[in-house]
Amino acid sequence: MEFAILDMMGRIAGKPVGELVGEIHNTHIPVYQATEWRDKSVDESVALIKEAVEKSQATAVKIKVGALMFMTKDLDARGPSDRTEQIIPKIREAFGDDMTLYSDANGYYRDSQEAIRVGKLLQEYNYAYFEEPVFFDWLDGNKEVTDALDIPIAGGEQQHSIYGFRWLLANEGIDVVQPDHFYFGGIIRSLKVARMGHAMGKTCIPHLSGGLGYLYMLHLVSAMPNRGAHIEFKGYERIPIECATSSLRLENGRIQVPTGPGLGIEIDPDYLKRYRSVREA
Repeated sequence: MEFAILDMMGRIAGKPVGELVGEIHNTHIPVYQATEWRDKSVDESVALIKEAVEKSQATAVKIKVGALMFMTKDLDARGPSDRTEQIIPKIREAFGDDMTLYSDANGYYRDSQEAIRVGKLLQEYNYAYFEEPVFFDWLDGNKEVTDALDIPIAGGEQQHSIYGFRWLLANEGIDVVQPDHFYFGGIIRSLKVARMGHAMGKTCIPHLSGGLGYLYMLHLVSAMPNRGAHIEFKGYERIPIECATSSLRLENGRIQVPTGPGLGIEIDPDYLKRYRSVREA
């Protein structure tokens, strides 16, 4: 609802969303290529990651370590038992010393010492941060990992409490804050967390959900004084849109933020006609 209201207000005011919520700090956003494939073999994963980066031309990439924090009867993304230990050096070898590499455990580790062990391996191969090493609401466990490692610790994708972010920042339990503008309740609330981080000398790299999420992310990050070196990128939307002020494509590893009113896009009206509003009786 907030995204729609900000789009409407921006169209009325003749301003992009970023100018409605703050001062514009970033007009072109560098991104990293997000990847998955925990369920694949290490060699398959490396090949798929290289293919994704080649296609997007991103100048940074994030890999998955550990496994998902949950399993279901239909989903088991643990992969080989030594997958993490194998893929960390292989990705560095595949992309060379000049590529910025990030890593994400998705809160998998329940033992802080195990998370620290993996973090030291990431440090050895010069990864730029370690995301969600332990379960998101284990705040003191997160701080324990942060205190033990030199690699920056990132987190916040699943954090729904502004007080959780405040505790982590106040207690030096995190280096990079990562609110998700879908999960966390919108652009304005996410920007509050970014500004909290800025006050504590921390960077912000929002977590990105799918659909038009990357478009909302561009406007959110445009108003951030403390964006990280690269922002998450998962691919383009499947909704047919037109944008007069940006190609919305990676150029030299960056995406230009639309400067038109509101979100700065127009959705194909024929596409919208295929859907109808659903109202409760």
